[in-house]
This record gives sequence, C-alpha cells and structure tokens, in this order.
Amino acid sequence: MSAVKGLTPMQRFIQSETGPKTIHFWAPVMKWALVFAGISDLNRPVESLSGTQQIALFATGAIWTRWCLIIKPKNYLLASVNFFLGAVAGVQLTRVLNYQRSLGKTYPEAFKGLFASAEAVSPIAKVNTASVKPVA
Repeated sequence: MSAVKGLTPMQRFIQSETGPKTIHFWAPVMKWALVFAGISDLNRPVESLSGTQQIALFATGAIWTRWCLIIKPKNYLLASVNFFLGAVAGVQLTRVLNYQRSLGKTYPEAFKGLFASAEAVSPIAKVNTASVKPVA
C-alpha cells in the first residue's frame, strides 16, 4: 500500500485494475464506436431504422450499465459507455414509435411495428434491380 501512495494520479491510473494496460479499459474505448454510430444514425430517415436493433442496444446498455457497477473491479468507463449506448438507443426507439404513430397506428400497433423489419413498415417503394441491364 505504501508504494501506491508515492504514485502520481496518472501513474495510479495506468497501474489500476481498469487502466490502459488491461482489457477493462480497451473494451469500453472500442465500444464507444457503437455510441457514435447511433448518434450518426440520428440523421438517418426514421423509416430506415430497425426497431429490433434499437431494442437490443437499449437492453444491452441498461443491463450492462448496472452490471458494471456491481462487479469487481467497478468499471466506470464501461458503465458510462453502456449508459450512453442505452440513451442513444432510447432516443432512436422514441423516433421509431413516433413515426409509427404518425402513420395512424395505435400504441399497441406501433409497438408491434418495432419488431417488423424496416422494409415491412416503410412506405418507400423498392427499386427492382433484377430487370436493370448493366451498362457496357
């Protein structure tokens, strides 16, 4: 314990159980990519979002945020990334539900629409590429 007292805060961080010399640090750092992807999806048309994917991300964020706070060593970096993952997915779920409601669906129908594929609920027509001939 006396060796820890002589370390600077940066040295303590580097040597800690959740520092950059461990997977407990790098896994959450890489998981931030999911959060940034979710934030960039805020610009996507809502009819192209997958409700099931957002439910999975929301559940992952909620479950793992709690888990990160009860495991030893507590991993606050992982808890924070999971919290934001769940928050972004929650915003996307709200967007999808509001879109379903704007189509005139009731709340139970809109909730069922979360589990439908994006193609099944989209009013946008698909282009048939099978009949298109390649340009030489």
